Amino acid sequence: MSFRKDSGIVGLQPVDFIPNAPQRVVDGREEEIPVVIAASEDRLGGAIAAINSIQHNTRSNVIFYIVTLNGTADHLRSWLSSSNLKRIRYKIVNFDTKLLEGKVKEDPDQGESIKPLTFARFYLPILVPRAKKAIYMDDDVIVQGDILALYNTPLKPGHAAAFSEDCDSTSAKVVIRGAGNQYNYIGYLDYKKERIRELSMKASTCSFNPGVFVANLTEWRRQNITNQLEKWMKLNVEEGLYSRTLAGSITTPPLLIVFYQQHSTIDPMWNVRHLGSSAGKRYSPQFVKAAKLLHWNGHFKPWGRTASYTDVWEKWYIPDPTGKFSLIRRHVEISNTK
Repeated sequence: MSFRKDSGIVGLQPVDFIPNAPQRVVDGREEEIPVVIAASEDRLGGAIAAINSIQHNTRSNVIFYIVTLNGTADHLRSWLSSSNLKRIRYKIVNFDTKLLEGKVKEDPDQGESIKPLTFARFYLPILVPRAKKAIYMDDDVIVQGDILALYNTPLKPGHAAAFSEDCDSTSAKVVIRGAGNQYNYIGYLDYKKERIRELSMKASTCSFNPGVFVANLTEWRRQNITNQLEKWMKLNVEEGLYSRTLAGSITTPPLLIVFYQQHSTIDPMWNVRHLGSSAGKRYSPQFVKAAKLLHWNGHFKPWGRTASYTDVWEKWYIPDPTGKFSLIRRHVEISNTK
């Protein structure tokens, strides 16, 4: 990993920053809450809805670090400036895909191509260079609670992050067909490989979801977590360490290895997930309303052709003023009425 003298990593460059936007609360003692969200062009509406829900439900001093690829920054900026989000504090950071050279490879057995921005979470201390703590979340979420509560999640001494366990009470209610090991390490890692076996990690260990987490960046830097993650990415390219029937994102296996028995937990209501695992409704309306954070992980995204609880998501969606991004199902509904 190469660094510049100003401590900024090559490939992660800030595009713009609005430091003087009016804040919701004027209090010199108030801590700044960094929230990192990756925003790809084809999912930009998701990031906008997530940001809107966070901003609306807190009076805390939030600053958004929005990670994009080349070509998305202008679109994102025009979307934000033309909506009620124009007063938020944010920083757009360009992610250079060269960072991933030698660390990922396309798998012909996996239907989807590699999405570089999914790895942005590995580089949090560089994305938020001066922060001691930060929140990372995927773009397919809606926040219904005060983000301050999630930010205040206690992390045990020596722990660099807090995740939501896949075996917690809310996630355990949902069983994905054909993924019997989706809650365990064996669902993500190939235990036939000696490199994995020599780590002495129990295959039955409960996995965790990396789509929402709180990071102690001071501890992250001290333990060189980013370097550890990159090490396992490279080893996977060389030796194929991930499970052939990977239960989730390819970003999950290296995180599971590095944070094995070395992470704290967040309140499960702050990552009520699997809303995107099917088009059906797996939770009661009362439970969905009580959730602090809703997560549409899975193939059925709330901006897609069909998904569960799209009405909850659309409450926070702001239409794209440029017209580049639109809800797929809206087109379907219009065509069906003709």
